[in-house]
Amino acid sequence: MTEDSREGRPGRPRRSPQGITRAELEERVRARREQFEEANEKITARTGRNLIPAIAIGLGLGGTMLVSLLFFNLIFFIFVGLLVCVTAAELVQALRRSGRTVPLIPTIASGAAVSAAAYFFGASAQWLVLLVGAAVVCVWRIVMLASRSHRGSVQSVVRDLSAGLLVQGYVVFLGSISLLLVVQPGGQWWVLSFMLIVVCVDTGAYVAGLNFGKHPMAPRISPKKTWEGLAGAAITALVAGVLLSVFLLQEPVWFGLLLGAVITVTATFGDLAESLLKRDMGIKDMSTWLPGHGGFLDRLDSMLPSAAAAYVLFIVFA
Repeated sequence: MTEDSREGRPGRPRRSPQGITRAELEERVRARREQFEEANEKITARTGRNLIPAIAIGLGLGGTMLVSLLFFNLIFFIFVGLLVCVTAAELVQALRRSGRTVPLIPTIASGAAVSAAAYFFGASAQWLVLLVGAAVVCVWRIVMLASRSHRGSVQSVVRDLSAGLLVQGYVVFLGSISLLLVVQPGGQWWVLSFMLIVVCVDTGAYVAGLNFGKHPMAPRISPKKTWEGLAGAAITALVAGVLLSVFLLQEPVWFGLLLGAVITVTATFGDLAESLLKRDMGIKDMSTWLPGHGGFLDRLDSMLPSAAAAYVLFIVFA
């Protein structure tokens, strides 16, 4: 045996068992990475969402909520309560950037108190604490007028008060409704069902809009949403509604169609409402806390009104 054969011919590039040199392998990896990055950039440009971080964040939030919902209701309450407080704070900060003065401390305190009241004491306590919290937010803003830096015209103060009430109704009230539902007999299955249908609405709209979207649905509010995307959302929601109704909620097929249709409407409305709110404030995302999603409200906009719809359907039909 020659020295070259014993040492693997050091003068030549080494090859893998498939006959590929290390340089060729690195070149192939680089080419695949460039192709992936190019495809991801196209998807981001078309949808406005960085797909990989969005999927990772979505799976993380969804997995945490699913485990707590199915096994530890108290942890679900803590998780949702924290989400309500953080999302309310996020909206307050966004309103402040747009020129509105909304008190942060009483808003967060109200979010925590309303969530606890809904979970432990029911709807009547939720409403009572919500009214008290909204009143405290308004009084706090009026007291802030004593500081010269927070003074303004009557119209400006009225807008500030309206913005504070918006946070209470939009985030605190709607966000705590899922806690009303989860403590009902079998309520955890209803919460799981409406959340899964909202995910189906979002996924169906995303896939159909990405592949077939040509006709804008509300170009002045959300230019990337299309009628084709809405059709995809409706189809996936109806299918999911029927399956969840029959196999999880023990309800008839017609109720599954109703549930899927209602959640399609509320999820789409929630998405468009938040887009309109952001357009009015002149911002693209509520925050940058969640890579690929923007902020918590950008992720929960479809869930909030859908929780209210699911609770009403539970009261009427369950």
